[in-house]
Amino acid sequence: MPIGKLLFIAFLLVPVAEIWVLIEVGSVIGALPTVGLVVLTAVVGAGLIRAQGLATLARARASADRGEVPAMELLDGVCLLVAGAFLLTPGFVTDTLGFLLLVPALRRSAFVVLVERGMVQAATRGPRGPGRRPEETPGGGRIIDGEFRREDP
Repeated sequence: MPIGKLLFIAFLLVPVAEIWVLIEVGSVIGALPTVGLVVLTAVVGAGLIRAQGLATLARARASADRGEVPAMELLDGVCLLVAGAFLLTPGFVTDTLGFLLLVPALRRSAFVVLVERGMVQAATRGPRGPGRRPEETPGGGRIIDGEFRREDP
């Protein structure tokens, strides 16, 4: 299904689901506690997002310092951004989705599924840079850079 259709359906169904859940919860615990619970989830979620975001930023910097591409950290950052948007949107359905995105194991599982379905491409970079192959000799052998010292017996 095209992403445009999915977004259209989501923008129709999510508000309806949020309103329904808010009415149901409000009828059980009351209007004021329901509003308080929605505000509480936003505050707690914002604190968790901040803590995990700073940790993800530190891991991304460490990966970059080692010369590695911080792919998983970038995915974590995107998931945290989406989780933040969900948690700041009033309602229990989006809060649930936001809190699920805060679980690192679920984020990793989502990444694996996206890679397996071809929706995300995992790329690596070798020591020679992206897209470069080691030089080859006319006979098909590889040239390996290095230093040597000849020792005669």
